Amino acid sequence: MPIYIAEYQLADKIQEEARFAIVNHYSEEQIRDAVYKAVQELDIPVARDQIKVLSSPQLVQISLDYTVPVDLIVYRVDLHFTPSGQNRSLI
Repeated sequence: MPIYIAEYQLADKIQEEARFAIVNHYSEEQIRDAVYKAVQELDIPVARDQIKVLSSPQLVQISLDYTVPVDLIVYRVDLHFTPSGQNRSLI
């Protein structure tokens, strides 16, 4: 269950960063740094280069793709997540 909560919090953070990035004109590196900081705080196994960011004056898109291995004693399962977010400029 904590894995799903962390994914939900990360998806929310990605959407929040997309909103702020379009208004504040953040660079792709600034956006990637902010998302990576959230990933580290949530203890999600994602490398910095897995965070995909596309930033232009009209659009910000953030996405990542990761897998979390879960050991259920009897067997092991890999949970796959693909949180993303985007925001468009009103102007």
